[in-house]
Amino acid sequence: MKKLFLSLLIVFAPLTELHAQAPFYQGKTITFIVGSGSGTAYDIYSRLLAAHIGKHLPGNPTVVVQNMPAAGGLVAANYVYGVAKPDGLTLASINPAHYFNQLQGNKEVKFDWTKFAWIASMDKSEHMLYMRSDTPYKTMQDVRKAAEPPKCGATGTGTSGHYIPRMLEETLGTKFTIVTGYAGGNEIDLATERNEVVCRSFTTQAYFQREPYHTWRKKNFVRILMQTGRTRDPRLPDTPLLSELMDEVKTPDLGRRVATVMLGSGELGRPVVTSPATPPDRTQLLRDAFMKSMSDSVLLEEAKQKKLDITPVSGEELAKIAREVIDQPQDVVDRIRKILAQ
Repeated sequence: MKKLFLSLLIVFAPLTELHAQAPFYQGKTITFIVGSGSGTAYDIYSRLLAAHIGKHLPGNPTVVVQNMPAAGGLVAANYVYGVAKPDGLTLASINPAHYFNQLQGNKEVKFDWTKFAWIASMDKSEHMLYMRSDTPYKTMQDVRKAAEPPKCGATGTGTSGHYIPRMLEETLGTKFTIVTGYAGGNEIDLATERNEVVCRSFTTQAYFQREPYHTWRKKNFVRILMQTGRTRDPRLPDTPLLSELMDEVKTPDLGRRVATVMLGSGELGRPVVTSPATPPDRTQLLRDAFMKSMSDSVLLEEAKQKKLDITPVSGEELAKIAREVIDQPQDVVDRIRKILAQ
């Protein structure tokens, strides 16, 4: 009997060892939540990543995408932070400006921005403001002098459609009427075509990446009045930078510091996160797989065909930026809160 036991032990030990060494993600499914609607730039980037990241994870899990655009994506951020199981099987593409909601003390925020497990970002995002060409607002100076503020569309606070116009009011002395409550960017664009609103602020990348903007540019339906960033985008050579406009109107130091914090979302780009309670080894696996995906020749070719810029930012760098935008002097925080409350 003893010999039989030893024989069985010898036979099954390798199988037991093999089972113990099976990758965690083998046979698993990762749910990739997108905090914006289908067809948006965030959605397109996320689906591109979802199609490739699984093959760079040990065990090659399946990845499925689920859109969760409610409240400008705030619901998605709350969900991955505190509702989804912290097992490394839920990722989320979140709005990079949700830290404004935290700075503002928004009661709907159920997360601590600095504590997300930051995986990485596929690109950095500069912003711009479009304006219908048939309006009298041809330049930002026209907006400053206007008797009636132009109406800009936004999904909600903490999104670029809201905070960029409010930041322009602080830094340039412009005035905008912000119409919130749209389900997503596509709905704002439709409202622009119906002339319900006449302007919107969002990423430059999205403007050059998809419809209806290709058609809009051909028809000169809108003009771009302002762009963020350190240098002018070569596709917008005649559009002034915010920094140039601030020099023109002599924006005071506090306004410039506020702009720096509010534009930190551009450095965060299109961040992908998971629960802060996710085991560190799984977080690292996800980070490694993300960065391997960014050099995947097939992904890069698909990105090229879709006219998507790929300028990845590591999870470690995102975590650093996330701390910096939250850890601000009280006068800057107070000013940002006042701006966002308007």
